[in-house]
Amino acid sequence: MLRVTACTNQKGGVGKTTTVVNLAAYLALSGTSTLVIDLDPQGNATSGLGVDRRSIDRSVYDALINGVPISELVVKTSVPGLDLVPAALALSGAEIELVGVPAREHRLSASLADLGERYDRVLIDCPPSLGLLTVNALTAADGVLIPIQTEYYALEGLSQLVNTIRMVREALNPRLEIDGVLLTMYDGRTRLSIQVAAEVRRHLDGAVYDTVVPRSIRLSEAPSHGVPIAIYDPTSRGAEAYGRLAAEVTARG
Repeated sequence: MLRVTACTNQKGGVGKTTTVVNLAAYLALSGTSTLVIDLDPQGNATSGLGVDRRSIDRSVYDALINGVPISELVVKTSVPGLDLVPAALALSGAEIELVGVPAREHRLSASLADLGERYDRVLIDCPPSLGLLTVNALTAADGVLIPIQTEYYALEGLSQLVNTIRMVREALNPRLEIDGVLLTMYDGRTRLSIQVAAEVRRHLDGAVYDTVVPRSIRLSEAPSHGVPIAIYDPTSRGAEAYGRLAAEVTARG
């Protein structure tokens, strides 16, 4: 059965796109047919999977604004079993264009309806905000994956995000739940990372994944080559972490 997960945090720089790209790659490599939807106007998931935004004819913008079914917007990636619905430059204006559209929060959900059993999982890379694009993702999703960087302000804004998830659940999507919280950019050599990880686990208890993603130069390098870490450097610590995360996500269902 298809499961849709929105990866979101209104804070930028927390490893959201890195998580979507690399988790999706490992899911696909393990035999889980996976689709990534790049809903971030910056388009980093698109370029991180090797697709040039300037070369695409249609994007997720066409699903949101023109009602084009998602299945018609899919492009292949270099990872077997992993497809992408890319972002284009036009997406940056979509929030404004959606304001006057009927059922504006359901545009992405409606476009997903024709996927049927084509994929096992859909991962949505959300923009670093809680605007209409993110609300569309939350309305279309079964669950939410929240990356949190192990830094001083890690929990800042989390209550706002959880409140948004609650409001979407109550008003738009009663099936929405938090799939899990992922600690990213962890440096076990520093007391700060250790303390923040403990604090997040204390606040969020069983929602936090056991897997912790370390700081990794190789993870930072992979997007410039247009491939996930599983292809760029499968023996790196970052690759091993996302491999474990994929197994944990699969085990949770």
